[in-house]
Amino acid sequence: MLALDFQAKYYDRELLNLAAKESGLSEKFLAQNDERKGFFKSLLNIQATHISSSSYKPNFSQESLFQFQSDAMMKAADEGSCVFVGRCAEYILRNKPNLVSIFITAPLDFRIHQVMNKEGVDRIVAQKKIEHGESQRAAYYNYYTGKKWGHATSYDLCIDSSILGLPATEKFIAEFIRKKFNL
Repeated sequence: MLALDFQAKYYDRELLNLAAKESGLSEKFLAQNDERKGFFKSLLNIQATHISSSSYKPNFSQESLFQFQSDAMMKAADEGSCVFVGRCAEYILRNKPNLVSIFITAPLDFRIHQVMNKEGVDRIVAQKKIEHGESQRAAYYNYYTGKKWGHATSYDLCIDSSILGLPATEKFIAEFIRKKFNL
């Protein structure tokens, strides 16, 4: 919604496409290791067909995969306004003068209902999906930034989307951005 409001490019999993193009790695390989701390270990379990021979470097490391994604993010940000979801964007882009970093949260029950409605799963599956995803996301963020995922000091704004609902939360965030940049 924010990307549409500001006519900006939107990147969530799409960032993997950019990183794959930049690195020469398979998008499937990057997707399997998306937002996973220490995912270099999984490289040993990936068949060679997932990595093009032209992209393999003998000094390849888990930090290289993070760097490919970071480089793609920086390149996209240099090309114009973007909305990035996750992937340590506020950390990677921290030196950009026009950065607005936002952490959106909600109580677990609200998030469970969102996942149940969106994905058509039951409560137990939704809760497990949320808890697993957040555990991986936090470990990834904490590992690569040296900071604590979700801690308010890392963001310009932290907001509970259950209070206003999703559309009103977007409007609130958009107004915050407009005020920050006098738009």
